Amino acid sequence: MIPVTRLDGHTVVINGDQVERIESIPDTIISLNSGRKLIVRETVGEVMRMMTAHQHRNDSMMLAAEMA
Repeated sequence: MIPVTRLDGHTVVINGDQVERIESIPDTIISLNSGRKLIVRETVGEVMRMMTAHQHRNDSMMLAAEMA
């Protein structure tokens, strides 16, 4: 799960696996597989870093489960 901040200051947590694309025009817009779009304060780079960290955590958990 990835926390992002909407323009009104509220934090929303999204499922990183559901992100279809991220655009910057000039606000950062996250498009989800459901068709929903979120405009957030974070930059595209910040969202990408959070998504990468999220994926690494998932990969680590899967590897640990396989080794158990």
